[in-house]
Amino acid sequence: MQYLAEGLRLPTNGLDYTILAIYFVVVLGIGFAARASVKTSLDFFLSGRSLPAWVTGLAFVAANLGATEILGMAATGAQYGVAVVHWYWIGAIPAMVFLGLVMMPFYYRSKVRSVPEYLLQRFDKSAHLLSSILFAFAAILIAGVNLYALSIVVEALLGWPQWVAIVVAGFFVLIYITIGGLSSAIYNEVLQFFVILAALIPLTVLGLKRVGGWDGLTGSLEKSHGEDFLSAWGGTGIGDANPLGANWLTIILGLGFVLSFGYWTTNFAEVQRALSAKNLSAAKRTPLIAAYPKIFIVFAVMIPGLVAAAVFPEIGTPGSDLTYNDAIPLLMQELLPNGVLGIAVTGLLAAFMAGMAANVSSFNTVFTTDIWARYVVKDKPDAYYLRFGRLITAVGVLASIGTAFIAASFSNIMTYLQTLFSFFNVPMFVVFIIGMFWKRASMKSGVWGLVAGTTAAMVNYFVIYKQGIIDIPTDQGANFVSAIVGFVAGAVVMVAVTLFTAPRPEAELAGLVYGTESPDADEVPEEGDSAWYRSPALLGWGAIVLAALCYLPYSL
Repeated sequence: MQYLAEGLRLPTNGLDYTILAIYFVVVLGIGFAARASVKTSLDFFLSGRSLPAWVTGLAFVAANLGATEILGMAATGAQYGVAVVHWYWIGAIPAMVFLGLVMMPFYYRSKVRSVPEYLLQRFDKSAHLLSSILFAFAAILIAGVNLYALSIVVEALLGWPQWVAIVVAGFFVLIYITIGGLSSAIYNEVLQFFVILAALIPLTVLGLKRVGGWDGLTGSLEKSHGEDFLSAWGGTGIGDANPLGANWLTIILGLGFVLSFGYWTTNFAEVQRALSAKNLSAAKRTPLIAAYPKIFIVFAVMIPGLVAAAVFPEIGTPGSDLTYNDAIPLLMQELLPNGVLGIAVTGLLAAFMAGMAANVSSFNTVFTTDIWARYVVKDKPDAYYLRFGRLITAVGVLASIGTAFIAASFSNIMTYLQTLFSFFNVPMFVVFIIGMFWKRASMKSGVWGLVAGTTAAMVNYFVIYKQGIIDIPTDQGANFVSAIVGFVAGAVVMVAVTLFTAPRPEAELAGLVYGTESPDADEVPEEGDSAWYRSPALLGWGAIVLAALCYLPYSL
């Protein structure tokens, strides 16, 4: 499978490789520096719950800002135009705010070490074990996507063999997570956040300059692609044909609600960053702080995609060897001088490593605390689980290398990721949301909701869509529909099972269901956390209003 054009090579020189080498040295240095703080398994898996909100907030957004997103969203911009804003302002910000204001209090006060552990407290062991297995499997698959995409990009841009790229990146991620645990991953993600921006901002500015500014870009694209290309909602009426293969209803329900909330509120690779915060106030602010850069990052990935569509009109056309995934590498080759080029390559590698590290660190936590310590080897000293956590990290990296090649069966990286989210995150979200807001939901309803949601999403994708029973124009549109089907099926089954099984005693639901008083309900924020400008509610509503204002120019 070929993601990038065969002849695409970057004119890198010694200066660019020096910048790359310095970055890798700093990454390992952070890992060794974090090692001193790792004394217990809690330090290794959750940084001892000691990190400030600004650190966990930047790590939260960086964990999602993998190179699959950078390449994939730029490709989406080149293919679909400004419709890519849906993945940010509808498909991220509301869910991030909901996580911070509504769900983090449940996660943090219950003192769970992982997202599946909440299901153990709210439902039963069967729901907990199934969700742990599903999440661990999905985390390795997603880490493999990052690793495989990295090898393809590095081979195309730098001429390195794929296996070299896989081994080098996997080795560095393995070393700094094994040594420094989650703290090392988080502080490296903060560094990677700024390195990624240092790569994207020059590309965006020089790209706009190349096409005569925003007016020149929009004028060129309107002539070649039509008005709908520059409108977020153009051609999305029900029954209308559009390249995205989705109408406004499936965008709002499938992406804006089910996929978005399913990913941001239950994906432990993200939530783990908030759980490592020093107190409840900082945990609530973590996704809210992350929401602000998330609002604007869309410009740094969308504009290069639009510029590529204008500068290289043959991109993605039949008969051309240039795919939409070539958008960022093409502009790097065309626009960036040496030195800046080295920063850009480093930014891409940093993005891949951030995405992979987020999934590996969440995998080792869930596998160790939720599967191994709970069901396989119980009641061992804490030092045993710390050693096992480091061992399973190595296993996770090796497994990621194996699952990397599963991604080769999909023609689009982002489509593959969205498919995984509809299978694994959406069913977990419906179980969480019903369990958190409906006290009557019985203990047995959790596991059956997971089974029904996952099965329904897979049946819709592999049978109803792939076998052509219902005509859905694109894989992306099928993912939106699969997410909706999985959510509805999980919810219906949970309600049905609840009606025939006994509810959990209300006394055991304190702090686990909305409206019940938590034992820590009177917790007072630490000194300095109570200032008005640190208010989670103010941060959250501010992010939603700002995202809505940004939407206005593209909604016409």
